[in-house]
Amino acid sequence: MASFLYRLGSLAYRKKWPFLAVWLVLLIGVGALAGAFAKAPSTTFTIPGLDSVTTMEKMQERFPDAEDATNAPTGNIVVQAPDGRTLTDPEVQAEVNEMLDEVRSAGVLENPETVVDPVLAAQGMQAQMVPELEAQGTPPEKIAADIAAVSPLSEDETTGVIGVTFDAESVMDISSEDMAAVTGVLDRYNDGDLTVVYNGNAFGAAATEISFTSEAIGLAVAAIVLLITFGSFVAAGMPLISAIIGVGIGILGVQLATAFSDDINEMTPVLASMIGLAVGIDYALFIVSRFRNELVQAAGGNDLEPKDLAERLRGMSVATRAHAMGMAVGTAGSAVIFAGLTVLIALAALSIINIPFLTAMALAAAATVAIAVLVALSFLPALVGLLGTRVFAARVPGVTAPDPEDETPTMGLRWVRRIRQRPVAHLVVGVVLLALLAIPAVNMRLAMPTDGTATPGTPPRIAHEITEDAFGPGRNAPMIALVDTAELPAEQRPAAVGTAVEQFLATDGITNAQIVATTEDLDTAQVLLTPDFGATNPRTSETLETLRADEADYAEQTGATYGITGVTPIFDDISDRLQDVLLPYIAIVLVLAFLVLLLVFRSIWVPLIAALGFGLSVAATFGVTVALFQEGWFGIIGDPQPLLSFLPIMLIGLVFGLAMDYQVFLVTRMREGWSRGKTAGNAAANGFKHGARVVTAAALIMISVFAAFMLQDMVFIKTMGFALAAAVFFDAFIVRMMIIPATMFLLDERAWWLPGWLDRILPKVDVEGEGIREYTADDSEVRAAAAAQSGSTAVSAR
Repeated sequence: MASFLYRLGSLAYRKKWPFLAVWLVLLIGVGALAGAFAKAPSTTFTIPGLDSVTTMEKMQERFPDAEDATNAPTGNIVVQAPDGRTLTDPEVQAEVNEMLDEVRSAGVLENPETVVDPVLAAQGMQAQMVPELEAQGTPPEKIAADIAAVSPLSEDETTGVIGVTFDAESVMDISSEDMAAVTGVLDRYNDGDLTVVYNGNAFGAAATEISFTSEAIGLAVAAIVLLITFGSFVAAGMPLISAIIGVGIGILGVQLATAFSDDINEMTPVLASMIGLAVGIDYALFIVSRFRNELVQAAGGNDLEPKDLAERLRGMSVATRAHAMGMAVGTAGSAVIFAGLTVLIALAALSIINIPFLTAMALAAAATVAIAVLVALSFLPALVGLLGTRVFAARVPGVTAPDPEDETPTMGLRWVRRIRQRPVAHLVVGVVLLALLAIPAVNMRLAMPTDGTATPGTPPRIAHEITEDAFGPGRNAPMIALVDTAELPAEQRPAAVGTAVEQFLATDGITNAQIVATTEDLDTAQVLLTPDFGATNPRTSETLETLRADEADYAEQTGATYGITGVTPIFDDISDRLQDVLLPYIAIVLVLAFLVLLLVFRSIWVPLIAALGFGLSVAATFGVTVALFQEGWFGIIGDPQPLLSFLPIMLIGLVFGLAMDYQVFLVTRMREGWSRGKTAGNAAANGFKHGARVVTAAALIMISVFAAFMLQDMVFIKTMGFALAAAVFFDAFIVRMMIIPATMFLLDERAWWLPGWLDRILPKVDVEGEGIREYTADDSEVRAAAAAQSGSTAVSAR
């Protein structure tokens, strides 16, 4: 592989224009297709096969007019009267009706005539329901409870809820223009005396806008780190340009994928850009850094002053520089491939869980990483070749950027010497510190995003809070029990449905239960359940478990069955599924990555230590994230909430790949030194000296890129940005730069132990560049001339 990559790197450097043109054409082409065919991303999360989803599908079969609770183009307008007044006041009611007239006249709603003043709607509902319920012999207190559970007007008449349905097939089909036609009216009236906010499926996407400020800030900090790393404005720009090209193609590809899949949600491109930008910069940084090292050796060796490198480059031939790039891609490029492969394994393995939206997010991020690897191996050498001798020009004043090849002890060498003197102490301190930070993780609570977890101050969050205060927390977390009596004789069905309602009312945690729809022959009934608590309250999950556990007794007693569905049960089931698959997913990733690292390092201990170190860094990350974002420690987060259900599994997928990146970047140079005859201890120290600077720069870049995403409005992205930044910090600076070298020194020669039988069957992968070690610039010229001659001969033959 090293030989192939050597040829690719040197060829891209010499024949730059075809490589540059291919990537630029690809970027423009994907962008044009995305602009022509991309659709709005989904705002829903569903998983096929869940009890709640199966019940929802059954309900839609029995009731053709029933909508998918998670994807219906519906929403609520929540109106609250000014302080000291009610919605029944003539002036207030007139203003509400004036607003609704404008909403109806927008022409974007289905059945606009149903959008009515909540006061009139409540009066009409009472006039219809009371006689019907009285005729059925319903007690007055139950009639009052049933009306209160569905009334669009609060008991104190200060708050009203108006349901709206957009004229679209699903949430994804609502155009931004149609949405703006409604929200523009509502926002304008909200600026007056009335409080007018909105929530629900339809308005979820309108409340959150994805900003590119995070990417800009991440790039700015990355530029500063690169300037310090290379001491050159030109060289610092190479990884940035390379990463932007890769992420640009990846994000545009994700947008294009919306034309073919409904599983691309609004967070998919953000996560793809987050991981793509970080690894894209890091992979390019690793190759450019190795290219610089090769040039230093070719230009004068260890005695060369870095500030003189730009001048020495002017006297180098193209063949010499192409050879240096070939060596860089052949060695560092091999590490980049395997580092990228571990990221791809961790992300692609998420598809095994069979959660469509999570699979889409993972594959989008994986594709962006794959593009970043390809760009670093082909576009980057061509870009450097375009600049030629000017690649390290435009020196940064005051920055010396010493090269690790220099004999002068670097900061990394001084640090690893300290670890070598006291490896046990450094190992114990690192492990104990991460273990203590992990303690809060035992209290981790998970939940899916709802209006109640939206960013404070946004319309959905305000609407959720107003509704909870006016109608009770259960109004925001309704459930539907689908009672199936199809197997019973017709005369037994009413009693079976009645028994179900009585059982629901007797369930702890249920405020009210009432029949809201039945089929003509009463073979199926929908029962609306109003819980005592909100959607993210653990008590609501306990109530759902109780309802489902009682279904067996109900079936045995009546012969009928029931299932529970609705947004709250669906989201609860998603959380349970994600929690159930977490450990199997970790096992799959660890095994696959162990095999890859076994192939790279040809050692049993190195992959094992890498995996255990990853476990420590992730556990510490979970602990700190729970403490700050869920428990609200130190008051840093003003709105503590349960962590999003798929944050742990997505975090593990992303962080594992990044952790293995650092492992590959750092330990590859250790392996390279050991394979060339150094003792294990000297190889570990020397390899750390060479890898520490680039890994430090890479980690700082990733931390800055991820931390910048805390500026996004989406709570999940904000939390994920912090968690990724914290994980990179723990893994790079505590695990890889303290625990790993300490363990390598303690193991000494045993670190590279591999059973003989396994050594014989493992394929040889030349990551250290053994096959290209003896290549010279003259060899490069000979091979280039031979390739050109071969090409001309083939043309002549034609």
